[in-house]
Amino acid sequence: MLSLNIDLHMDSTAGTRERAVAGVTTGLIGDGESVTWEGRHFGFMLRHRSRITRYEPPTYFQDVMAEGMFKSFEHNHWFQEQDGETVMRDELKFSAPLGILGLMAERVVLRSYLTRFLRERNEFVRQTAESETWREYLLRSELL
Repeated sequence: MLSLNIDLHMDSTAGTRERAVAGVTTGLIGDGESVTWEGRHFGFMLRHRSRITRYEPPTYFQDVMAEGMFKSFEHNHWFQEQDGETVMRDELKFSAPLGILGLMAERVVLRSYLTRFLRERNEFVRQTAESETWREYLLRSELL
């Protein structure tokens, strides 16, 4: 549930100042719902609208770009109980626009940038889940 929390996402991406500006902008996002993110990446303020296209709680959800700078963007999230802990596995599939220039950008910059971005975000989620602060995010969601 923490990975579906808009407020936690914004807190975890403070470095890029991502903010939910349309759609679901606070609390939990669910099946079929969308959120438009605005954040600073590569020195530019960019917008990206994602929709939850598959939702199979508590083990899986998928968000797919509906509008944004990529040619395609699909993010899969799997959750599995292992030795009394929840293990999350991410899979990101994307392609850049602009043909061969976009392919070069993917290989030279985008893949490593997005991998680092997701690792930092997931570390924030892990630290939140393993502390007592997770309660604040879910309590806020329940109050909405």
